[in-house]
Amino acid sequence: MRTNQNEVQETQKMKVEIWSDIMCPFCYIGKRHYEAAIAQFDNNDKLEVVWKSFQLDPSIPIQMDTPLGVYQYLAERKGISYAESEAMHLRVNSMAKEVGLAYNLDIAVVANSFKAHRIIQFAKKKALGEIAEEHFFRAYFILGRNLGNTETLVEIGKEIGLTDEEIQEALTNEDYARLVNQDIAEARNLGIRGVPFFLFNQKQGISGAQPIEIFRQTLQNSFSEWLEANPSLGINNRIHGDVCTPDGDCD
Repeated sequence: MRTNQNEVQETQKMKVEIWSDIMCPFCYIGKRHYEAAIAQFDNNDKLEVVWKSFQLDPSIPIQMDTPLGVYQYLAERKGISYAESEAMHLRVNSMAKEVGLAYNLDIAVVANSFKAHRIIQFAKKKALGEIAEEHFFRAYFILGRNLGNTETLVEIGKEIGLTDEEIQEALTNEDYARLVNQDIAEARNLGIRGVPFFLFNQKQGISGAQPIEIFRQTLQNSFSEWLEANPSLGINNRIHGDVCTPDGDCD
């Protein structure tokens, strides 16, 4: 069966790849900055956003007998006092407020994010990747839900739009663990050492929660470059007829 050329063109989009960890406060803020830039962009229908898995601390135990708070976790990891850790997070809270996010880090529960990433990988196959990221970010930073708890993961999976069977598939089928590790390995091969990391058109990268204008400019520049390489995709369903060109030819 032959595919209509216009149908092929309409499915081709510029790729925007985003590596993030749902435990990363700047990833949620960066998501909001990117969304603000997208709101000013006229060609949203020609973008394909692909969320990629990343783990900031894979050494966190999958099962934790005693819940660990964010302030205590950072204090122990960096070898600083609890008060110093708490003070460091004041800046994060302030940045979150600027984009309309009310972080509740005092109730956030540190957990290994691998299982959550497995669910996100499954959600991506159903075009629910962005929804999954949003739900997990909100669960961790705002609602203080324990993402190391399987029952909690199931509840969030259902909120995303997955069934019980699909969630269990994500958590037990090693294909989804492989996809998580594949994203992490890809980031390592690209030299990505921290998140969020945004890759536009597989060429231009943005590291961190940069200002909205940086996202807007990079998005526009990347799209212009992509459009030059795919000139026929600028206008869909073009019907050819008699035209005149600037050089004086009319036919």
